[in-house]
Amino acid sequence: MLRPLYAVLLLVLAPLTHATPPLATVSERSGFVETGRYDEVIALCDAFARQYPKAVRCHTFGTSPEGRPMKMLVASTSGALTPDLARKHGLPVVLVQGGIHAGEIDGKDAGFLALREVLEGKAASGALDKQVWLFVPVFNVDGHERFGAWNRPNQRGPKEMGWRTTAQNFNLNRDYLKADTPEMRAMLQLVQRWDPLVTVDLHATNGAQFEHDISIQVEPVHAGDAGLRQAGLALRTSVIGDLAAQGSLPLPYYPSFVVSDDPTSGFEDSVAPPRFSHGYFLLRNRIAMLVETHSWKEYPVRVKITRNTVVSVLEQVAAHGSDWLASAREADAAAAQLAGHPEPLTYAAAPAARTVDFRGYAYTRTRSDVSGALMTRYDETTPQLWKVPLKDDIRPSLVVDAPGAGYLVPTAEAAWVADVLKTHGVEYRLLGNPWQGDVAAFRATKSSFGSSPVEARQRLTVEGDWRQEARSVPAGTLFVPIAQAKSRLVMALLEPQAPDSLLAWGRFNNAFERKEYMEDYVAESVAREMLRDPAVKAEFERRLREDKAFSDDPAARLEFFYRRHPSWDERYRLYPVLRVGTNP
Repeated sequence: MLRPLYAVLLLVLAPLTHATPPLATVSERSGFVETGRYDEVIALCDAFARQYPKAVRCHTFGTSPEGRPMKMLVASTSGALTPDLARKHGLPVVLVQGGIHAGEIDGKDAGFLALREVLEGKAASGALDKQVWLFVPVFNVDGHERFGAWNRPNQRGPKEMGWRTTAQNFNLNRDYLKADTPEMRAMLQLVQRWDPLVTVDLHATNGAQFEHDISIQVEPVHAGDAGLRQAGLALRTSVIGDLAAQGSLPLPYYPSFVVSDDPTSGFEDSVAPPRFSHGYFLLRNRIAMLVETHSWKEYPVRVKITRNTVVSVLEQVAAHGSDWLASAREADAAAAQLAGHPEPLTYAAAPAARTVDFRGYAYTRTRSDVSGALMTRYDETTPQLWKVPLKDDIRPSLVVDAPGAGYLVPTAEAAWVADVLKTHGVEYRLLGNPWQGDVAAFRATKSSFGSSPVEARQRLTVEGDWRQEARSVPAGTLFVPIAQAKSRLVMALLEPQAPDSLLAWGRFNNAFERKEYMEDYVAESVAREMLRDPAVKAEFERRLREDKAFSDDPAARLEFFYRRHPSWDERYRLYPVLRVGTNP
């Protein structure tokens, strides 16, 4: 009985005892079949710092809602292991982040593998002499510990993995701009301290089955500072070239079909809104890369490709980081001069598409006898070259002129808005005295609340215009100048029609809710009195003739008069934030 058991134990322990590199992960020792729990991250963070005391530091940069330490490794052979020293020596900082979606955990295991090989001199030789590498193995640490075998049913490996969202059920990669979660606020504080030139966010895709194994998206490329776009494009091109030379099939866009489950619909590239990592950092005049390995590739393959990506980024920053850092500083200076200039808030692909070759598999589309829907079924034994449409001519879609001086936030909202601005490192000041003058005020002609919550908030969309008015504001009003390096970030937060503005995320919903009313019988009496005015009577009759929807709607007809009555709430649908052309 003992002999067979002893033999089994030898087989189980063999990966741990035979040629196991020091500082190897559970994943590496298992042949990249498994991934370790978060305790391993804590232990490895300390172990790397002990093994390489002159090149690595282990830090806790936050605490999760469930009380777990959020760990970060700082690695550089330059001796610049603090933000001050990195700035003093003019070294670019690279932030590599894994596990923002903790089920997509390739980045954790690939990052540790890359870190060990770089420190051993087996990869990116000398790269850490010329930069500081910040490595966050797992961003969503609580989600990582919601461990299970079927947390990613459309993903091949590892054996078990974490969960997409946090313990509070937030998706961190929807939280960059609104910063609702303690995890994101901790990350943004880290970003404030270190000011990374390049941030790399490591994911695995959802979606269809095909041969391509990774996508690399970078901004600024289509958006943001024009000069910094050249650096973003150079980084994307070089990393994709490195991966292709190593046998991968990389893409420069996210391979999600325009029509779900229909390969013939092709793909559409975009600029992500700033709720996402690669849509956020361009607003800070910095570079961000979204890495998406293909979820249907086996876990060892995905980890290897992710490791190759991290190494390539380190090599590119070592070679070009000084020039790119200079471009980022120039972008900061240019952004501080944005006042009065047009700035895109959103982008969209032009309607025209081009045909591209895409490495897919043979497939059929037949009606399912289970769901009754038309379903696509792929044959992974039969590669097939698809010729599909790609829309990748990306252009500004909503463009707004930046204010001449900045924004005024009323005293009633100033405290919480100031907290958001402080989280992002945006400059502001409080007015010490009352102020009055000409401002631009945004009044919504239409406002629509979301029918269901998104990330625990009821979103709001508005239509309307900025119009000049004379207004006064009290002492304690917040003034946010546009003349600062983060001017694009300011506009993304405070322009009401920006896709992830504070308004869009429901933070000003109260201003768009009716609180006072005129009873219908009162409105009838008011209307008859107002119709004695020939101008009002003529306008009312014109609306009846030309607008059938208005004519058929009793409430709209009565509101026509209510809006002209002194009892109408002039603040209804008035966005509380004002724009000013001169410094108050």
